[in-house]
Amino acid sequence: MTEDADDRKPQSDEARSAFTPPQGVPQAPPAENESQITSEFALPEGLAAPPAGEEAERSAFTPPATYDARSAPPAFTPAQGIPMVRLAKNSPWQDRMRAMIRLPVAERPAPDLTQKTDDAGPAVPRVLDLTLRIGELLLAGGEGAEDVEAAMFAVCRSYGLDRCEPNVTFTLLSISYQPSLVDDPLTASRTVRRRGTDYTRLAAVFRLVDDISSDDADVSLEEAYRRLAEIRRNRHPFDTWALTLAAGLLAGGASMLVGGGIPVFVAAALGAILGDRMAWVFAGRGLPEFYQFAVAAMPPAAIGITLQLAHVEVRASAVITGGLFALLPGRALVAGVQDGLTGYYITAAARLLEVMYLFVGIVVGVLVMLYVGVQLGAQLQPREALLSVERPPIQIIAAMALTLAFAVLLQQERSTVLLVTLNGGVAWTVYGAMHFAGGISPVASTAVAAGLVGLFGQLLSRIQFASALPYVTAAIGPLLPGSATYYGLLGIVQGDVSTGLSSLSTAIALAMAIAIGVNLGGETARLFLRVPGGPEAATRRAAKRTRGF
Repeated sequence: MTEDADDRKPQSDEARSAFTPPQGVPQAPPAENESQITSEFALPEGLAAPPAGEEAERSAFTPPATYDARSAPPAFTPAQGIPMVRLAKNSPWQDRMRAMIRLPVAERPAPDLTQKTDDAGPAVPRVLDLTLRIGELLLAGGEGAEDVEAAMFAVCRSYGLDRCEPNVTFTLLSISYQPSLVDDPLTASRTVRRRGTDYTRLAAVFRLVDDISSDDADVSLEEAYRRLAEIRRNRHPFDTWALTLAAGLLAGGASMLVGGGIPVFVAAALGAILGDRMAWVFAGRGLPEFYQFAVAAMPPAAIGITLQLAHVEVRASAVITGGLFALLPGRALVAGVQDGLTGYYITAAARLLEVMYLFVGIVVGVLVMLYVGVQLGAQLQPREALLSVERPPIQIIAAMALTLAFAVLLQQERSTVLLVTLNGGVAWTVYGAMHFAGGISPVASTAVAAGLVGLFGQLLSRIQFASALPYVTAAIGPLLPGSATYYGLLGIVQGDVSTGLSSLSTAIALAMAIAIGVNLGGETARLFLRVPGGPEAATRRAAKRTRGF
């Protein structure tokens, strides 16, 4: 076979490139310089290059070539001018930073550098990392999303990072920093894997943020990292057995609120202690909180049913109600509703979903015991007796004991326990005066009492430059809807579904009244304080960015 025959022989697909023109198609002329690489941003042929002497790169503020000043729309300036936003130095950093994060980036004033940095400027990655670690401790401790963002923003601005945007959801924190309009942003994030209640650690983090954002204290990045490590290593102020005894005291105090005596106090405390120990065992085995709450709700209900079957002259319903008080997730409920009212709907939905799961776990544990008791012939009809109990002196003392136990369970600082105990006594006094003496509905009475708790807690926190949670969360303990929850569950077990659902609806209404009242009390406290921004910004920006359209 000749060479011409070999050339005419069709080649296989492996010997031909996919980009090789087929036979019979004219090929393009070869480029003058094959080694020259053209960019997709290069000027195409036929387009004039910029004149000599003019910079090829333009600034972000340079008008485009098609811009014509004569045909530009007229600029609008209000008659009173554009007010300059100034931050009041004598206001708490929470208010100043909350006002800042509610402003657009372009309207925020330049930061006042409060912490020293080297001549090269702040170490941006380290500042962002420190900010995320501080936000993680606050979010894991139960702080609201807006307050977490305010703390993160305070840390960034104190170290010179003004163009930063923190973002907080239920389990994820992120922050983005852009040096200028023409620079690429730098974004960092951190996931919150574990949450725990320790208000002593929460208060220490608030003091650290207050020192960082203060002009009087010089906190370098190394010092801030060292203090943050100490906060993480600090032990809880109360050990597990102190928490168990506090759970018993809380259940006993709650049983006294609904008409129980000394035997009921002892029975409710014993049930709560057994339930708490069983929950600790399940937690040590790595089971989710749903099962921990379900198991913790069983011993108080079992003890109350046993006393009823044994025909002991005690209020068995008060024993079960006291055990429920020790388990209701009031802290998560208040935080969830607060996030929703301040515009953080994703975080609010996640927190309320967590509350629903925990509440369902409590319902499952109590329903199992109530069903067993009804099948064994227990006569559980306590509603009329419970509603007629009015013992103001004993109930006020019981409410204060309940608040004290709640404060211990939240791992609060010992210096705040007395104040929050008094706040809880005031809350129950207002509720009793409105509901029992004034005949006002329990929902309205609960809302007013919770509003006073939020008002006093916010004022106390501003005096101490600390978080409001240690002064508020424990004080709402006496107002939690333990009785309404028990009545609803009992009605469902006994077949009276309509009455049971009505009582559960009342419990939900009371829980919402507590959360909304606490938030409204905090907002009312801010009305009496100087608004950050001076007289020009006297109208405080709302958390909601739109008006619904």
